[in-house]
Amino acid sequence: MEKRRMDAALLVLILGHLAIALEVPLDLPQPPTITHQSPKDYIIDPRENITIHCEAKGKPHPSFSWTKDGTHFRIEEDPRVTMKPHSGTLVVDISMMRAENYEGVFQCTARNNHGTAVSNNIVIRQSRSPLWSKEKNRPIVVQEGVSLVLPCRPPAGLPPPIVFWMDNNFQKLPQSRRVSQSLNGDLYFSNVRREDSRNDYICYARFTHTQTIQQKQPITVRVLNLDSINDTMAAFYNDTDLFSEAPMDERKPTFLIPPGSSSSMRVLRGHVLEMECIAEGLPTPEVSWSKVSGELPSRRTSFLHFNKTLRITKVSESDDGVYRCTARNQFGSVDHTISVSVKAAPYWISGPPKNLVLAPGENGVLTCRASGIPKPLITWTMNGIPIENSPTDESRKVEDDVIIFTDVQTGSSAVYQCNVSNEYGYLLSNAFVNVLSEPPRVMTPSNKIYQVIKNHPALLDCASFGSPLPKITWFRDLSASTLNGDNYIFHDNGTIEIPVAQAQNSGKYMCVATNALGISKNHVHLEVKEPTRIQKQREKTKTVQKGRSVVFECKVNHDETLFPTMTWLKDNGELPDEERFVVGSDSLTIVDVTESDAGMYTCIMNTTLDHDSATTELNVVEKPDPPTDLELTDQTKRSVQLTWTPGDEHNSPIQKFLIQYEDSLHHRGHWHNLTEVPGTMTTAHLKLSPYVHYTFRVFALNAVGYSNASSPSKMYKTDPAAPDENPAGVHGIGTEHDNLVISWKPLSNLQSNGPGLHYKVSWRQKKLGAEWATQNVSSNSKFTVSGTPTFSPYEIKVQAVNNYGAGPEPAVVLGFSGEDLPIGTPDNVKAVVINSTLAKILWDAVPHNSIRGHLKGYKVYYWRKHGMHKHNPDHMEKDILSFSGNHTHGMLPGLHPFSAYLFHVRVYNGKGEGPPSPTQHFKTPEGAPGPPTSLEVAKTDLDSLTLNWSPPLEHNGHITGYTLKYQPVNNSNELGPEEELALAANETSVTLPILKYSKRYKFLLSAKTSSGAGPAVSQEAAVSDEGNTQTSHPFAWSPPLRPLHKARPMSPFTNVTYSLEEDGALISWDYWGPEKNIYVEYTVDSKGVEDWQKEPANGSQNVKLKGLKVGLSYKVRVVAEGHHDQQLHYKELFVTVPAVASRQVDIATQGWFIGLMCAIALLILILLIICFIQRNKGGKYPVKEKEDAHTDPEFQPMKDDDCTFVEYSDNEDHKPLKGSRTPSNGTVKRDDSDDSLVDYGEGGDGQFNEDGSFIGQYSGKSSCRDNAEGPESSEAPSPINAMNSLNSFV
Repeated sequence: MEKRRMDAALLVLILGHLAIALEVPLDLPQPPTITHQSPKDYIIDPRENITIHCEAKGKPHPSFSWTKDGTHFRIEEDPRVTMKPHSGTLVVDISMMRAENYEGVFQCTARNNHGTAVSNNIVIRQSRSPLWSKEKNRPIVVQEGVSLVLPCRPPAGLPPPIVFWMDNNFQKLPQSRRVSQSLNGDLYFSNVRREDSRNDYICYARFTHTQTIQQKQPITVRVLNLDSINDTMAAFYNDTDLFSEAPMDERKPTFLIPPGSSSSMRVLRGHVLEMECIAEGLPTPEVSWSKVSGELPSRRTSFLHFNKTLRITKVSESDDGVYRCTARNQFGSVDHTISVSVKAAPYWISGPPKNLVLAPGENGVLTCRASGIPKPLITWTMNGIPIENSPTDESRKVEDDVIIFTDVQTGSSAVYQCNVSNEYGYLLSNAFVNVLSEPPRVMTPSNKIYQVIKNHPALLDCASFGSPLPKITWFRDLSASTLNGDNYIFHDNGTIEIPVAQAQNSGKYMCVATNALGISKNHVHLEVKEPTRIQKQREKTKTVQKGRSVVFECKVNHDETLFPTMTWLKDNGELPDEERFVVGSDSLTIVDVTESDAGMYTCIMNTTLDHDSATTELNVVEKPDPPTDLELTDQTKRSVQLTWTPGDEHNSPIQKFLIQYEDSLHHRGHWHNLTEVPGTMTTAHLKLSPYVHYTFRVFALNAVGYSNASSPSKMYKTDPAAPDENPAGVHGIGTEHDNLVISWKPLSNLQSNGPGLHYKVSWRQKKLGAEWATQNVSSNSKFTVSGTPTFSPYEIKVQAVNNYGAGPEPAVVLGFSGEDLPIGTPDNVKAVVINSTLAKILWDAVPHNSIRGHLKGYKVYYWRKHGMHKHNPDHMEKDILSFSGNHTHGMLPGLHPFSAYLFHVRVYNGKGEGPPSPTQHFKTPEGAPGPPTSLEVAKTDLDSLTLNWSPPLEHNGHITGYTLKYQPVNNSNELGPEEELALAANETSVTLPILKYSKRYKFLLSAKTSSGAGPAVSQEAAVSDEGNTQTSHPFAWSPPLRPLHKARPMSPFTNVTYSLEEDGALISWDYWGPEKNIYVEYTVDSKGVEDWQKEPANGSQNVKLKGLKVGLSYKVRVVAEGHHDQQLHYKELFVTVPAVASRQVDIATQGWFIGLMCAIALLILILLIICFIQRNKGGKYPVKEKEDAHTDPEFQPMKDDDCTFVEYSDNEDHKPLKGSRTPSNGTVKRDDSDDSLVDYGEGGDGQFNEDGSFIGQYSGKSSCRDNAEGPESSEAPSPINAMNSLNSFV
């Protein structure tokens, strides 16, 4: 027997690799295969039709039959049962029949001429949700502290119901370590309390299959102490269950369930193991779990119901053993052990048997390897018939859990059933043996495209079928060599795997399937794509203030052929459906953020091949809520304890609390900072001052800002006391030579400590035997002591005093009485000349008693008496240099060379300067001269140039000569060889021959003294063919900032000129240098500080300077600026704006003036015509009569509404208006006539000069007046006044 087993095992090893499970194409003959069936335990809903599934495939298509409870089920005899076409699925109509009539064990059979397959035994049971039995629950009265169990005992249903406890309002009853529900549904109280009393403990049972809920009658519980029980015994005796007659004290735990010290239970492999231990005791015990025989499986273990239930999922054989639960409180502990034995229904070890497809003459094996506890029994059937009752087949051999096939022949096809069973269940599996001769065929679609992400595995399928089993070979593109090596993995089903796909793996692949009957090829394509990656954000957390906006970015890099879609999640759920959430193409914006928006935001980028995600946490912060519940405790005279309750910190921890106070006694309505405490504290010990009425408030600060102020605390008043401190900042300084002003910083109201605050001021002269003088000062912060000696030291002290006493002894401060002007002069004053522009002044210090004050320093007064050159005028303006502190020397810079100077020295203090020292003098040596004043270039003939110049303004010594340098300049602005001429000191012109190879020259002229050469003045000249000389400007001279040297390049500016126009001066030039930044700067030519103003050229070669003032001369520079704002080149000239305009315009020839004069003449003519018409109408003006009688009955006023003249007639003959003349100055002189133009003025307001000339202005229009006492005056238009008005306008 043992030898047979070894032979069978060896045969399996030899032949096993020949048997590969293949999917047979449905166009080929094959036995039936069950593809779908109902579950083994099938619970049906009695309200719906019964559907029992049985689907199978095969070639030819199988037929179906059923058995019920082991007996053939005649479908055709029951009109309520139908079988679906081309299917074995049964549909039972139970609308007119009870469902329990169809309860039982059903099995489906599918057969064709190649074999028979059978389904599992399908047990049909009707779901049940029976009603709760009618019962009356009497109230339960228990003593406080005892344990209690409220039974549920729901009706047995199918499947069992889910039990839970609720109240009348359908709210779940709260559960805790003390009160919890057991696995069977009962409600356990480890100990009861008075608050457990209620009349609506209701147990509910929910039947999931029928979706119904049933309710148990409410249970009433009354928890009383012993006295209450005695008082109510009679009232509830007849209808109440009484428990725990003896009083209950605190006690150690005991177990309510399970009872006893040990128990056992059984669980099946793969199921869920639930063990519970519920203990009673007072105080409420805590329950813990352990495994006696090993460790708890941490990944599969959980503790439920407040640690009272131990739950282990996916139970395996390793979970077999002893478990211990321990209940413990402060009075002791108790243990209970549970022995768990693990059993197992049959389960497959390596999967169910697989179908065999064999070619004639091939070998194969069917394996049915399973296990279980206890070990299961394995039986074989063939086409639903026990194999021992099946026809004999020499090629088949059964060995326990395997069937070995050797040299199979056509016609040996059949379906074999393997049944594995023990007391806990069974396994049934169908596997067919199909004997076929079939050439290979590739089942994978032709030219299928596989897309994979770079660095991921790539699997290329070559699903094939053939009998015998085809061999699969892979090729790349058009390569003739097969694929092999470590870069590829070949699977038994023909699939080739590239473990780490790269871009170079993209391309076309070919698989070839071959067997003895033929060959089949197929092509597939592989595309390797770049991965989708979200650009990672630096910040994993965003913090935003409530009410503001926040933006989450989600930028992605992806393969250009893939199109990602973006999805946003909040806390792994959908975003809220609100308009505040705005999803952009690569971002999420939340506007007006609220606190509910806080959470985890995830951006998911999906493509058809891969995805990537990024998560950012959003914290919504806001300034904290104000503290509440301010309370004052530990109150003393000088301190108080302030406590408060912090407000909501809104996700931003409170950093500190700020405490402020209001002094309603001295400064009502004003709050002051008192102290700060860390944000972790809610108490502050506050030091207080006397005589203050305190009210406190508290602010909380977090990262967002300060909260609003808390509500004020109650007022706390401190008692008055003597001052604790004296004034600070005590000083003693005299304002006059005979006084001492004592000042201090007064105490604040908070520092006064009581009413009647004043200051005790004491002083004494700092000398031996001096006594203190004292003065009380109120409502002031200074006191003046008169009659003091000049600048004497005093000791000073100021003490604070109020109605309750004096402050501490004050510190003594040193002060000085007032200063007076010094009376001493510096001695031994002398000068040491260092060079032509610098001298050192030395002196002896003035004695301290002669200074009569605080020494501030010394002042040196010096002035240039005259230059030592005949051309230099005298300069008597004095300069002053101050040297602070106790100096005895000082330097005088910036002196004029070759000059005589006078100087003296004064000492000065805080009051002023002392008398001068005797005046001394010194002389400066010669220095380099200034540039020549001017340089002019003139052409005398075709072969020479004449240069004229003027000596320097500043000789700075004796001029010993001039140096002239000149160079030709070609058209490329390149300089030729330099020539140099030495000229005598008395020369002011020179004639130079013009070389033929150049028409333009650069000249540099400098003067020199014995000290050296001074700066040069430059000029350029261009010579035309006609012999005319063109210079940049005949009056332009250009003193550089420093002397010109040979190494310095010549200026690139040429032809620098200016012209005066109506709106400014136009500066023009030619420039051939490389610098791009060109500008013009100008300043008023003066001896003072030069205030240069800048105008950029902006790429042009001219700039107009506007706003120049007439009568002033301006110094103008054209500057080329290099890097770092360095002036590399500049050209300088002077521009003088004349006081009279440079161009006089003849106004008589201007068109506007001619037009204006014509308009005036026309207006005068019209006015004369109007006057003539008025006179002819009788509108004469009897001036004399009007003077005699101011009112005229016939005189008509102007209309009130439009202020126009109305026509009137004069019944009397009036004298004509006498002629008048218009003087050249535009005034009207009164002649001898009695008629007066003033009579026709407004209210007689006309005025005359002493010579009788009229000075009133006539505007040419009339005005309305409201005059109730007399008639209004009329005013005739006057051509003379109109002319005057026009003249004044012009």
